[in-house]
Amino acid sequence: MSRIRRSGSALARTLEEAGIIEESRLRPTVDLAWPRIVTGLAIMSKQTVDLALVGLVIGPTAVAGLTLARAFWMVAKFAAIGLAGGTVALVSQNYGGGDTDRAAAVVRLSVILSVALGIPIVALFGLGAEPLVGLVGDDPESIGHGAVYLAVVAPGLFFEFLNLIASRTYAGVGDTVTPMAVRAGGGIANIALSAAFVLGLGMGVAGAALGTALATFLVTVVFAWGMTGRNYVRGRGASPVPLTRSGPLFDAALLRQIARVSTPLIARRAAQGLVVFPLLAIAATFGPIAVAAIGVGRQVRALLESFSWGFSIAASTLVGQKLGAGEEGEAAAYGWGIVRLSAVVYVFAAAVVVVFADPIAAVFVNEPEHQALSARFVRVAAVSVVALGVDGSITGALRGAGDTQVPFVAALAGLYLAALPLAWLGTVLPVLGVSGLLLALLAETAVPMAVNLWRFRSDRWKAVSRSYRPTPSD
Repeated sequence: MSRIRRSGSALARTLEEAGIIEESRLRPTVDLAWPRIVTGLAIMSKQTVDLALVGLVIGPTAVAGLTLARAFWMVAKFAAIGLAGGTVALVSQNYGGGDTDRAAAVVRLSVILSVALGIPIVALFGLGAEPLVGLVGDDPESIGHGAVYLAVVAPGLFFEFLNLIASRTYAGVGDTVTPMAVRAGGGIANIALSAAFVLGLGMGVAGAALGTALATFLVTVVFAWGMTGRNYVRGRGASPVPLTRSGPLFDAALLRQIARVSTPLIARRAAQGLVVFPLLAIAATFGPIAVAAIGVGRQVRALLESFSWGFSIAASTLVGQKLGAGEEGEAAAYGWGIVRLSAVVYVFAAAVVVVFADPIAAVFVNEPEHQALSARFVRVAAVSVVALGVDGSITGALRGAGDTQVPFVAALAGLYLAALPLAWLGTVLPVLGVSGLLLALLAETAVPMAVNLWRFRSDRWKAVSRSYRPTPSD
């Protein structure tokens, strides 16, 4: 253990000497980030296991079907992530400013909004799965697999919305260990259930969806215990801003603040989710194998994005809390340090994936003739994740300040002014072909990163944050 501590201290000093992040700021960053990274890996592993299981048991058409269905799951989840982003921003600032009652009111209102958002979406996906998936795909077999998956997994979305609010609430008060433990347990349950249903009971795509839905429900049940102020074990795990019936259900002023912070986040996330549909429609023109390949590439990138989960939430929490305490200079120092740290981590992670792209692709696609295309998408997705990781950290810092409008516009520019046109060019320029989809993967992360870096450097986010703080003055 002492050797590990010495190695950690040596690494911290090296990072500080290299001008990446000061040692005094590294520990709180890592303390918040690593549980969220584990949480992200646990959540993303569920999707990865589903994709790998149906790919190995059924084949590329099943992978293509799940890719189509998961596009609908993700656009709904992204909207909920936007709402949860507003939650963490306001909880962290109010908790950091000592107003726990107002922080608890934010959580209560966020839960109500997530329920109102989740119910109609679940009904739409459950009842209209086949026509919805049919809007994107053109291969009947892939559409059939996707419709089954979406219809069975849809109820899990309702619980996922609540899980996101719970996770962000804990993060906003500086506790990322509790949601890590809960989410990791859910990830293990998901893998076990999906494997049992798909491999043991031969339920195919429906089994993978059922495993995900049940595991998501179990996570909600466990979160409910701590979110209502109860400890899990040894006096730990109870939320310091618990859900209670005390106080009004609706606070008009607070609702306006949540709306002002969350609406650009929801719009940004929805835009990120919706762009997948035309991208998949373009990929479908090259056949189900291309759909499966882009699905594999994006899933590998989503798994790597787990690092960004940690750095982004650390940036939101630490920047938000320092701003809530009136320490604008320290907030900026944390923001820049986390951005530089995430860049170093992502360059290393991307290099590893690029080297091992071929065996990674083989996990999802068992036909050798199809693995080469999937490996190409894996390599490009790995390169694009460097910009995605940096953007996640800088967006997290801006979110902690309540500055969410520019990241929304930046995301739109990257997705709709760069990525989609490049993907479309592949359908009209034979010399480009599928490579247009590869260029789109790069553009959709590089453009937002550049815009958001410019915004953070301008320091205008400090002024934005003053309207949300318990004590606006610096």
